[in-house]
Amino acid sequence: MKSESPTKNTKLCPTCGTRLSEDASRCLVCGAELSTADKPSKPAQAIQGSRIPSLTLSLPIVLGFIFLFLSIGAGSVYYALQQNTVVVEPTITPTITSTVTATLTPTPVTPVPTDTPAPTPTPLSYRVAAGDNCSSIAFAFGVSIQSIVLLNDLPASCDTLFEGQTLLIPHPTPTATQLPTATMSEAEATRAACGEVDYIVQDNDTLSSISANYAVPIAALKSYNGLVSDNVRSGQPLKIPLCERAATPGPSPTPTLPPPYAAPNLLLPQDGTRFLQADTVVALQWAAVGTLRDNEAYAATIVDFTDGDEKKLVEYITDTKFIVPQSMRPIEAAPHVFRWWIIPVRQTGTDDSGNPIWEPAGNPSVQRVFIWIGIGAAATPGP
Repeated sequence: MKSESPTKNTKLCPTCGTRLSEDASRCLVCGAELSTADKPSKPAQAIQGSRIPSLTLSLPIVLGFIFLFLSIGAGSVYYALQQNTVVVEPTITPTITSTVTATLTPTPVTPVPTDTPAPTPTPLSYRVAAGDNCSSIAFAFGVSIQSIVLLNDLPASCDTLFEGQTLLIPHPTPTATQLPTATMSEAEATRAACGEVDYIVQDNDTLSSISANYAVPIAALKSYNGLVSDNVRSGQPLKIPLCERAATPGPSPTPTLPPPYAAPNLLLPQDGTRFLQADTVVALQWAAVGTLRDNEAYAATIVDFTDGDEKKLVEYITDTKFIVPQSMRPIEAAPHVFRWWIIPVRQTGTDDSGNPIWEPAGNPSVQRVFIWIGIGAAATPGP
């Protein structure tokens, strides 16, 4: 079905836009006069409201305005702060300077050591017993006879003692204990006693020729000089041990004796030791001088020389300890002084009775003294 076209032409009011008939001369709505020309006029353009004028700015200009506004604002704030700032003048406070007073420190005085004399020990009191004399008393207490004579105002001969007499005995002067001497071994003693000849190897020398010239075995030359081969060089120093020479050929060659031993070092008892009535054993001890051979020993000599009655005992032992027999102990109550020493000896043969003949094989030891009180009633020194 077709739509019907309008029977009449219409037109719009140019003022308010109301649709009117084509022949209308006035708008019924707004009252505006309409054109009366034969042809209809062109429709009027739509009426638009007034616009706000727009301003277009470029980016550098905008940035310039922003910087200008910020500068003005910053200047305003600074000016306001300068007007409101109160300047406070600092108050000068005087500084008090303290004056340091030097304090004198006293210098410590180093004390000077004062020699304090050692107190003199009080002499001992001793009652003279039967058989006593100045010699036995002096040995018993380890003092000299002269000190007893001077302290008791006795005659120089000291022959006026009587039984029951009270004597003052001075304290013995302490003596330093002799340190034991170093004892060489048998090999060291042999080397020390062996004669040596210093020899410089010549151009045409050999170890065998040197051995033949000095009658010393090649093995002895190598051992004595620490050689590991038979080669020697010119200018090399050697030591020729004369004690290693071969025995002189002949019908009765003399055997080469070992070198003498060093003096034995005595150990016990200490010099001046006193053995009382209760002591029944007196043991002498010394250090060994080395390994003794089958024909060697120690000769221990003990002598009782109190009151001029010398009783002497010599024993030959291979040990380093000897116990003095009871037969040597005195019978009377008075103390007896014994002297003893040790010497290495070597048996060189026998006499007509078959007894061994001993000869010294070394140096004798130092002599020591010990005191032994007899089996009778012992005399005890007072406090």
